[in-house]
Formats: sequence, C-alpha cells, structure tokens
Amino acid sequence: MDAKLMDLWRSLTGPGADHLGRGLIIRYGEPHRRYHTATHLRAVLAQVDALAGNAAHPDLVRFAAWFHDAVYDPRRGDNEERSARLAERALPELGLAAEAVATVARLVRLTRTHDPAPGDVDGAVLCDADLAILASPPEVYAAYAAAVREEYSFVPDEAFRRGRAAVLRALLDLPAIFHITDVEASARANIQVELTLL
Repeated sequence: MDAKLMDLWRSLTGPGADHLGRGLIIRYGEPHRRYHTATHLRAVLAQVDALAGNAAHPDLVRFAAWFHDAVYDPRRGDNEERSARLAERALPELGLAAEAVATVARLVRLTRTHDPAPGDVDGAVLCDADLAILASPPEVYAAYAAAVREEYSFVPDEAFRRGRAAVLRALLDLPAIFHITDVEASARANIQVELTLL
C-alpha cells in the first residue's frame, strides 16, 4: 500500500474512510497501467494543491482528482463516465451532500474533454493538474508518451498512431490547453514533437 497516498487520503477524509482510500489506491496499481498509475495520481494531487488557491471548492477538486482515473481500461472509451459513477456511489458514504457529490462527478467527467466552461475555476484547476505532464521537460514527456504506448500495447502500430494523433490534435484544437498555469507553449511544443514522431 502506498503510505504517502494513504496519508493524503486521510488528510482529505479524516478517519473512518481508509477502506475507500485503499480501494482507490489498489485501482491505480492495476498491472495493466503504465502511465495512469499511483505516480500520476500523486502528481495530479500535488498540482491541485499548488493551484488550490484558484479553486472555489478545493477539496471537491481533490476528490475529483482521486476518482478521475479510478476506472481505467484502455480497451474502453467510457472510463471517465465509469469513474464518475464510482464517485457517485462511494462519496455519499463519506457524508458529502448530494450537491457536492454531483460537483465531483461533473469534474471527473470533464477530464474526458479537458475543456472547462468559462468561469469554471474548479474544472480549470483539475484539467490543468491532469494535463501538467504535457508541459514537462522533453525527456519526461517522452517517458510519458512511451508509457501511454505501453498501455495500448494490444493496439497495432498503425492503429495506435492514428488514434494517438487524433487525441493530440484534439488537444491542439482546444482554444487553450491550460487555463491557469502559464505553460501553454511548452505543452504545444511537446505535442508537436510527438506528432512528428508518430
């Protein structure tokens, strides 16, 4: 069990919810994951903490970060929806009000498009945190891209190139990839390099 993640979970939920935290950590440790792992979760949570001053409901963004990749099967296209539904089932057990649960689920679903509406500060924080890897140094970005390829190792090369290029172009087509952090140029440069290498 990842003790650091467990400490972060307890700091968010207080005592009595360890079983749920352990279940989430186990999910991020599934053997088919190569990028969407506990390491990614820790990185997203750290970014959320760094950006929390911009959020209207920072703890709800933290809950959304915990759940955003809780369900991850690269063979399916509905992981965000399934992760949101998991949050909707689990969070009432922690005593969260229905409105708070709905906010968390909405934020989890938003990680499908990473395109928050104007004024959606909580969505902007979560999306910036989730996509922070895109603006990392080139060698870190290259390791991320390689890990994503490993997660899709069952996909033939040509099909992977087409699918990955579509994902990357969709990011480039966003009016802005980042909404708070000033790393847009680095991210777009990394994405362009990956597209060239596909």
